[in-house]
Amino acid sequence: MKIHFLGAAGTVTGSKFLVETSQVTILIDCGLFQGVKMLRELNREPLAYNPENIDYVILTHGHLDHCGWLPKLVNDGFRGKIFCTSPTKEIARVILYDSAKIQEEEAQRANKEKYSKHELAIPLYTVEDVNKVIPLFRVVDLDLDIIITDDIYFSFFYASHIIGACSISLHVNNEILVFSGDVGQNDDVLLFPPVKPKKADYIFIESTYGNRLHPKNDPLFDLELLINNTFQKNGNVVIPSFAVERVQTVMYLLWQLKKQDRIPNIPYIIDTPMGISVLQVFQQNSKWHKLTNAECEEMCSMFTLISDYKDTIEAIYDKQPKVVIAASGMITGGRVLSYLERYISIPENSVLLVGYQAEGTRGRKLLEGAKELKMYGKYYEVKASVFLIEGLSAHGDQKDLLDWLNDLTEKPKKIFLVHGENMASDELRFKIQEEYNYECVVPYLGQVIEI
Repeated sequence: MKIHFLGAAGTVTGSKFLVETSQVTILIDCGLFQGVKMLRELNREPLAYNPENIDYVILTHGHLDHCGWLPKLVNDGFRGKIFCTSPTKEIARVILYDSAKIQEEEAQRANKEKYSKHELAIPLYTVEDVNKVIPLFRVVDLDLDIIITDDIYFSFFYASHIIGACSISLHVNNEILVFSGDVGQNDDVLLFPPVKPKKADYIFIESTYGNRLHPKNDPLFDLELLINNTFQKNGNVVIPSFAVERVQTVMYLLWQLKKQDRIPNIPYIIDTPMGISVLQVFQQNSKWHKLTNAECEEMCSMFTLISDYKDTIEAIYDKQPKVVIAASGMITGGRVLSYLERYISIPENSVLLVGYQAEGTRGRKLLEGAKELKMYGKYYEVKASVFLIEGLSAHGDQKDLLDWLNDLTEKPKKIFLVHGENMASDELRFKIQEEYNYECVVPYLGQVIEI
């Protein structure tokens, strides 16, 4: 058996782990690379393994960096089944169509305004390409063994992180491979704690926050202070947010503050069609999270939900103070760019970052104190205040990841630290070795190991 690290090795994005056996070949996740240009350009490169020879894809969850390369995989020859949970199928559907639409629109804009470095900007994939992916999905329930061959089967177990997210236990010829996917926090406000693996020979564990502990701050207090301070200056609060889970988490916190009369009676806007679609997934999958349908409805009633772009323009030019949640979370695209084009250079405004900001993204640049931000080929001076509430991450921190390993009944043969930048992965490697005395390896992108 060979394991090919085709993504999320030495970096956070582009999750792709290929399990090659003598009987079948299985791809765990199929994500887009995001962040620095060198990584983004890998999305245009052919996979280092012929997609025609891949039999199955198993998705841990529906985030773009875990499912966003599926249309390219299919275009390049994959014809197998894509296994996932029911919420993941719905989330992936929403995210893939949104991704394709954004790519088409940005290519058109680049060609029209002539800021592409290429003679003709071409989207990585289109809506038509996504249409070919959807029929390949096969929905699988939690904790159910799915037989692939006589000697190979897998099951999903609850990972928290986002709705539908799971870890994978893959049994291959008496060896158990566990892929964590992205592991959520133990005390997430919306989701239940992640389920821990009991037995594994080889573990592939995420390490996004492998070198960090989430601060023990009160996000309600931080949000209250930021909104009220910005309101006093007659400014706007823009919250770039991942449409899946983070939008809903921030909505929940704002709803709690509003119920307690701790924030002003101003417009609270959700401007992400994808985020609105995800709200429907929440309402249809109540067993996956803590809210009842009645609570979902009450929470949503507080917000103005925007889908039509003309309403986005009206909201941008509305002079009254407001709080806007818009995708994308790392400011890599989406409608948040339209708000920031108008608002980022106004000192009275605030930008609130509420999740992980990958290297090379606009969000990371703001976090690191950038004085200007490039959007659609133009530079905008950053005069708005920039804040971060780190505790809202959908990823578990170092302590959560260490805790995730503490139910193992036997010592695994090896642990691979993936889905993290090198410093984060390496520190988590040291901590696991120190606490459990497990052998740990940080693989590099493109590495192939044999079991």
